[in-house]
Amino acid sequence: MLKENLIILRNVHGYSQEEIAEKIGISRQAYAKWENGATIPDIEKCQRLSDLYGITIDSLIKTTTVDSENVIPPPPTGKNIWGSVIINDRGHIPKAVREIFGLTGGQRLIVLSDEQEGIALIPAEVFEDNMKKAMEFASVKPDE
Repeated sequence: MLKENLIILRNVHGYSQEEIAEKIGISRQAYAKWENGATIPDIEKCQRLSDLYGITIDSLIKTTTVDSENVIPPPPTGKNIWGSVIINDRGHIPKAVREIFGLTGGQRLIVLSDEQEGIALIPAEVFEDNMKKAMEFASVKPDE
């Protein structure tokens, strides 16, 4: 869990292992051991990492998946992925909105939120496609 998040976050933010190590005050070799799962950071280093990435320690050490298989990066503090809802045909979403966005009964939507901005509903297939693209970008091999 932690090691996957470290790799994903570093790659998403475009850092090398050396850059992360420098930013949190450790050696590149020590950081590489965290990504390899050989060791784990102490709580102080976890706090430095979470501050660097703008996430909570909790989200740093937990792995979130979509459909029980695709790991997604930890969201920034105040942003959440709540899960999915199914559109029904009886109007929980106004008919005009369903027509404009091509939403149909039985379609799955992902519920996202930003504590400052509000709630968003995104078609599951769009969200999952975007996450796959992001994860492909983030799956670059860690530095040796």
